Amino acid sequence: MAATPESLFPSGDDLDSSQLQMERDEMDTLREGEDPADRMHPFLAIYDLQPLKMHPLVFAPGVPVIAQVVGTERYTSGSKVGTCTLYSVRLTHGDFTWTTKKKFRHFQELHRDLLRHKVLMSLLPLARFAVAYSPDREVAAREMPSLPRAGPEGSTRHASSKQKYLENYLNCLLTMSFYRNYHAMTEFLEVSQLSFIPDLGSKGLWLVVKDSFLLYMCLETGAISFVQLFDPGFEVQVGKRSTEARHGVRIDTSHRSLILKCSSYRQARWWAQEITELAQGPGRDFIQLHRHESYAPPRPGTLARWFVNGAGYFAAVADAILRAQEEIFITDWWLSPEIYLKRPAHSDDWRLDIMLKKKAEEGVQVSVLLFKEVELALGINSGYSKRALMLLHPNIKVMRHPDQVTLWAHHEKLLVVDQVVAFLGGLDLAYGRWDDLHYRLTDLGDSSESTAPKPPTSSSDSADTPDLSHNQLFWLGKDYSNLITKDWVQLDRPFEDFIDRETTPRMPWRDVGVVVHGPPARDLARHFIQRWNFTKTTKAKYKTPMYPYLLPKSISTANQLPFVLPGGQCATVQVLRSVDRWSAGTLEASILNGYLHTIRESQHFLYIENQFFISCSDGRTVLNKVGDEIVDRILKAHKQGQCFRVYVLLPLLPGFEGDISTGGGNSIQAILHFTYRTLCRGEYSVLHRLKAAMGTAWRDYISICGLRTHGELGGHPVSELIYIHSKMLIADDRRVIIGSANINDRSLLGKRDSELAVLIEDTEMEPSLMDGAEYQAGRFALSLRKHCFSAILGADARPDLDLRDPVCDDFFQLWQDIAESNANIYEQIFRCLPSNATRSLRALREYVAVEPLATVSPPLARSELTQVQGHLVHFPLKFLEEESLLPPRGSKEGMIPLEVWT
Repeated sequence: MAATPESLFPSGDDLDSSQLQMERDEMDTLREGEDPADRMHPFLAIYDLQPLKMHPLVFAPGVPVIAQVVGTERYTSGSKVGTCTLYSVRLTHGDFTWTTKKKFRHFQELHRDLLRHKVLMSLLPLARFAVAYSPDREVAAREMPSLPRAGPEGSTRHASSKQKYLENYLNCLLTMSFYRNYHAMTEFLEVSQLSFIPDLGSKGLWLVVKDSFLLYMCLETGAISFVQLFDPGFEVQVGKRSTEARHGVRIDTSHRSLILKCSSYRQARWWAQEITELAQGPGRDFIQLHRHESYAPPRPGTLARWFVNGAGYFAAVADAILRAQEEIFITDWWLSPEIYLKRPAHSDDWRLDIMLKKKAEEGVQVSVLLFKEVELALGINSGYSKRALMLLHPNIKVMRHPDQVTLWAHHEKLLVVDQVVAFLGGLDLAYGRWDDLHYRLTDLGDSSESTAPKPPTSSSDSADTPDLSHNQLFWLGKDYSNLITKDWVQLDRPFEDFIDRETTPRMPWRDVGVVVHGPPARDLARHFIQRWNFTKTTKAKYKTPMYPYLLPKSISTANQLPFVLPGGQCATVQVLRSVDRWSAGTLEASILNGYLHTIRESQHFLYIENQFFISCSDGRTVLNKVGDEIVDRILKAHKQGQCFRVYVLLPLLPGFEGDISTGGGNSIQAILHFTYRTLCRGEYSVLHRLKAAMGTAWRDYISICGLRTHGELGGHPVSELIYIHSKMLIADDRRVIIGSANINDRSLLGKRDSELAVLIEDTEMEPSLMDGAEYQAGRFALSLRKHCFSAILGADARPDLDLRDPVCDDFFQLWQDIAESNANIYEQIFRCLPSNATRSLRALREYVAVEPLATVSPPLARSELTQVQGHLVHFPLKFLEEESLLPPRGSKEGMIPLEVWT
């Protein structure tokens, strides 16, 4: 009778391991001088996980796995067996070292599984492996040690000999890939496809515990079932009371819990101890809150580079995308797929969607998170952006959040490449954002028909690129914009103009961004991953394998920079954010804390550029205290007789569509109401409190300004405000906050909009001046502040202008004089709005009825405009001060809760 496979499986304790002997198998070898780390699995392997029964490649090819039985533990079992022995097996694979504990029966079970595997493979008609028994059992026995017989433990010498037997047994099997890569062996060694990826940190199994997160893998498919990031809510508990399981381990974080059911209380305690030790070791950064109550600690030695305006920022983003090898993360309030990152464009090489498609085709995984707007309230059409990107390539995944109607928004702007380089600030990758220091009002290019780019015909795809071979335009189609004249429409027709560039000047866009490398980029990637995984678990449509979980790379490899963007300066960088349970599953308001602390601790000056300034708490309508801290710091300086300056730059009008000549409309007036309430109107305002304490001396401490420019269109001069969208604070030329957060409750309280920022503290100094004395200024902060002041004051036309000292009386007076002079010239020539001359709607009507000099006498107007220096103008504090600017109660704006405006 022929032998069956079952007849070959030994049933006793004395397992003859020579039965596992095979013909010569390829042994693991490394070339001389080769680093094992070079053969470890790439990070992109996390996106190509295979079912475990398919025997995916777990170990790095050519890198040996070495086992060492380093000790034993004897304990009394509650069963009839009596005393049990656990063998501690330490394993090494390249730079990875881990320990697993096994009973002798586990070795026996492994032996039977491997033998079954060998026999079944030998019976396959087209077996992929040549499996044969050795003709000489004695030779086989010498090459393959047998497992010793299980039984009562004897002397120490006997135990030591048994340890050596088991060690030799394992090491011999591990030299043969046929056994080493079989799923029974990988389960025995407690390894998986995610174990040997250096960027993920130390090894893990099906429950993969890494240095800052854990995940669970489905045994049948190999797919990641969920990811739990360690955070300050991290806690591990053991016992039935906490877990409702007899031998359970409960792992808590801020927004979810996991309960593991173990086979014994001893195993549960071991799991709890191992997870806790790992989290409190390499993962300790994320299980505690740091300065300003941030999830991320300050990271010294970080390369950071600032950008003023979109031109430099977008170009650097394009360069970073080209260098991407593994992942690109993008989250924006608004994303326009067809924008050009380098201009003027002469081909589609620098078009965002085309660049992302090319990287996806190279294998890079592109993950995009978009704010899902209320379509009746906003026209950013995130649904179109999602569809346009998802159709490009399967490696591009786009999710939108939230589904429910909410008053709040995802407002952060972030792009991360390979979790090692991260961009953030005020700049969405969207229409209207690209600009440079020229702040052009017009973009007509060559008006001849032969060289002007032609939009696609109505029968072609509306997103197709027009012929750009002779293009001279900077802003194509929807990119040419003036958001107060007209809000964006028909975004699915990107290359069709929606305002007449022959008659309407564009509105220049001023913004600030920053790029950071290394550990802070890891922290920013972690924020994105937290939001992505949170969205995946809370929206049913994203729970499919089509949208993979994302995994944070280990902070231990964060300083291994595959590329560096030029122009960076070394500083200490801390990531700050505003998030809530609706937006990310946890609550944090570290941006507000960072602002308050920086203002409170400032010694010489504050320079603020922001899209909004709605502050000064009354405990009811407005809650953030940024304005209060500014007042307190000025009052402290006044009391001590200290020279202290505050520079505030705001957009002259809010960015809502409206006709300012008739008052601007309800939305514009609502924002103006709360802005003036912060600045100068009412008992809680900055100037009211300062005037009450020091009279007119407040003028020596604070300057509130906006920006304006002029150009030529249609044969006569035109003027427009420069829309300040920056979110920046510079203190003492040593500390800088740059991010997406406005100075208002929406951005700062944490419970409302989600935001990101970085606090940058200089560590490299250079000689400068402060209030007439020598001063060591930080290179990052000083260079940024001087760049801003140079453009604002028109320093190119005044080579004698010294920008080093922002505090001395001469400079502060020069700043005020230029702002006053420019404002007067613009009002004289263009009768600009807003204006201090229009304190009521009646005065406004009379004011706009007078034809401006720019129309009456263009030559005279041009002559006067030569006196303008830079772009600085005083903010008109008396505009419509005799009117109530709150929306009428019967209007749709009046029905919106006040928190929406604040």
